[in-house]
Amino acid sequence: MNTPFRIAFVCTGNCCRSQMAEAILRHVGGARFQVTSAGSQPAGFIHPLAIDAVAAMGLGMEGQYSKSWDEIAETPLDIIITLCDSAAGLPCPSWIGRPVSVHWSLPDPSFYPGTDEERQIEARRLAESIRKRAELLAALPLETMRGDRLPAELRRLADVW
Repeated sequence: MNTPFRIAFVCTGNCCRSQMAEAILRHVGGARFQVTSAGSQPAGFIHPLAIDAVAAMGLGMEGQYSKSWDEIAETPLDIIITLCDSAAGLPCPSWIGRPVSVHWSLPDPSFYPGTDEERQIEARRLAESIRKRAELLAALPLETMRGDRLPAELRRLADVW
C-alpha cells in the first residue's frame, strides 16, 4: 500500500466544521488518508451539533478533540483545507512538506440563526455537503495529479453543495 495522503482540515475553533470533515473523510477515504483537524483558536470541545450531525450519518468521532494548529504544525501534510473565512485569512504556521492549501468557505452551523432544531437541520445539511466533497476528494487520482491540477480540483470542490 502507498503512504496515506495526509490531510488537515482547519478552522478557527476546531469544534464543528473541521471536526465533521475529519470524521467524514476518515470514514469515506479509509486507509488511503491520514486525516486530522485543528484550529487557530481551539474551543477546547467538539460542538454537540457536530457530534449529532455525524452520528446521524452513522459515524463517530472517537479519538478526536479540539486542538491548536500549533499541535500539528510539525506534522508533515500533503493537503490543508481551511473551512472558515477567518482562519483562511490568518497567517498559518509554516507547514512541513509544503502542502497544497485550499479554502472551502463553509458556514458555521452553531451561529445559524433560529431554534436549536433549525441549527440541527443546518448542521446535518452541512455534514451532507462535506460528505459529498469527501467522496469526490477520495475519488480523485491523487497519486497521479501533478502541477496545478490538484489545487484546481480541490478548489472546484469548494462549490459542491
